[in-house]
Amino acid sequence: MPVANSVLSQEGAAPRERTAALRAAGRMFNTLVLALVTVILTEWLARGTLSGIAEYLLSPTRPGMVAVLVLFLLFIAADSLFGRAHQSALILVPVALLPAFLSMQKQQYLSDPLYPSDMLFGRQIGELVPVMFAARPFASIGLVAGVLALLVLLGYLLVLGRRHLPALSPLSKLVRLVVALPLIGGFLSLMDPNSFSYIRDRLNIVPMMWDQQENYRHNGFLLAFAFNVPMANVQAPHGYGADAIADIAPERLPANFFAGRDADVIMVMSESLWDPTRLGNTTLSPDPMPTIRKNASGNMFSPEFGGMTANVEFEALTGFSNAFLPYGSIPYQQYVRRPLPSLATFFASKGYVTRAFHPFQSWFWNRANVYQSLGFQSFKSEENMPVMDKRGIFASDEALTKEIIRNADSTKEPFFFFAVTLQGHGPYERNRYAKNTIDVRSAALKSQSRDSLATYAQGVREADDSLKSLMDWAKKRRRETIIVLFGDHLPPLGTVYTEAGYMPDVVATRKASVSVMKQEHETPLVVWSSKRGVQKDLGSVSPSQLPYYIVRLAGYRHPFYTGVLGRLNERYAIIDRHQLIGRNDRPSPDWATSGAPIDPLIQDYRYLQHDQMFGEGFGTQRFFPEQLERVDTPAS
Repeated sequence: MPVANSVLSQEGAAPRERTAALRAAGRMFNTLVLALVTVILTEWLARGTLSGIAEYLLSPTRPGMVAVLVLFLLFIAADSLFGRAHQSALILVPVALLPAFLSMQKQQYLSDPLYPSDMLFGRQIGELVPVMFAARPFASIGLVAGVLALLVLLGYLLVLGRRHLPALSPLSKLVRLVVALPLIGGFLSLMDPNSFSYIRDRLNIVPMMWDQQENYRHNGFLLAFAFNVPMANVQAPHGYGADAIADIAPERLPANFFAGRDADVIMVMSESLWDPTRLGNTTLSPDPMPTIRKNASGNMFSPEFGGMTANVEFEALTGFSNAFLPYGSIPYQQYVRRPLPSLATFFASKGYVTRAFHPFQSWFWNRANVYQSLGFQSFKSEENMPVMDKRGIFASDEALTKEIIRNADSTKEPFFFFAVTLQGHGPYERNRYAKNTIDVRSAALKSQSRDSLATYAQGVREADDSLKSLMDWAKKRRRETIIVLFGDHLPPLGTVYTEAGYMPDVVATRKASVSVMKQEHETPLVVWSSKRGVQKDLGSVSPSQLPYYIVRLAGYRHPFYTGVLGRLNERYAIIDRHQLIGRNDRPSPDWATSGAPIDPLIQDYRYLQHDQMFGEGFGTQRFFPEQLERVDTPAS
């Protein structure tokens, strides 16, 4: 009998083992299908369409199935930690889908997909929720209700999963970890976009950090998003060092050769200021910006569209360029971690009072810390300004202008004031203004687009009126006053652009011909002196070139602002990460990635920027002498 029982036991064990093996294989197959569905949903959300997803997954030149396999490995590794099959999907699937959804939402207003660095200004987005709620209250209520419902459902499913999902045996958990973890680790070692990987190349994963639209299209949302995680790690440009900095020629004349005129300088970056009369198939009456048009010096070529104000501000104040920083990065959030040279530090070294103004909270875009690093002596924000009149929920340009004038009148010393307005911020809800004085006529625009444009145009009219008030005040002053006004980027007007035929999409392109780039990135620019009038025919100017014009107009010379930037200005009108635009609109597309030799002027410019932002400060004494007292141990 014992022998017979043993035989029967062995015969019964074999089917049970086969059944267990089939169940394990079935779970693995289900997990693989789940990973495939998750990638499809992620791509659908990020792209806003199913078009191109099949090619991404099935083409032998695309890494779609690699993304599926990596997600599959993450699922089985996480399941082993939870102890139950498919439990991790309740966490990992929402974690994958949420960024893709946010990317789709972002691209309705801006040109770029979601970057990991966007998470650095989540608080800013939170503060703008009331604005979006006011513009679309019912949609906002539905969104909030939907999010709460999803969170409740997720919590319920997690509890339900702990009760009903099949438990994994200790052996199964061990096998999953032994297989998955080394493969995941090996894959992570391939994710440095700055180094070549033979295996990554064979897998058709191509990090395209210079063209993020193509990066996300080719690699898919999840892989491209992962590539952008280490974007805060800025490497020194090839050739950077003390010798390279020593070889850079400073200003042709000594910096102290020109003493300046002690002219007061007021620099105003006007939120979303643009010329709406550029729209085709649309008539605006009367002209919403007569003062700006009469005193136009040229155009500002914004590196951004619809947002990312801080990146434009960074260039205009420092003379440095976003073209040398990782695509999608935000210097104010990521890189301003030490005292940096700026117009504020330059003018302070000449005995000026330096003050920044912005009628919003000081933490926004990290401005409180950044302005201190840039050398501003004080920052007037919503916390320490008088209560201002509003247009909608934003402080009016008129109120900010009055505050600037009040501060100027109480300042005896020469001053450099930098102000960022707020009134022009979107969205452009229909009833922001009690009365719109600009008549908008267009058979091409639908009623909602026409209402948005009318609200926006009224804001432009009031920005123009504020400039006139500032100029009229300056004309009466004894001391010369220099006023510089420019828009930070085109406004996020959405379907206004497509319905009017101005752009093929609701956001601007990043790479196109010179004419298209100018159409989609130029904003008004006024450079005016109460004693010398308008500085005419400046053409299209990158924000990073503004310090050159301001310092020169104030009667000063500087090794960097008029020396290095001056030489660049003679050769290039626009310095963009995708193309350099020379005088006579001569383009140099893909200058940084084509493999062609880089112009030594551009290379020197890049060396000095890296030297001050991340490097050893080899050029501080020669090019930024005003910084010597602000840094601990400047290199010589």
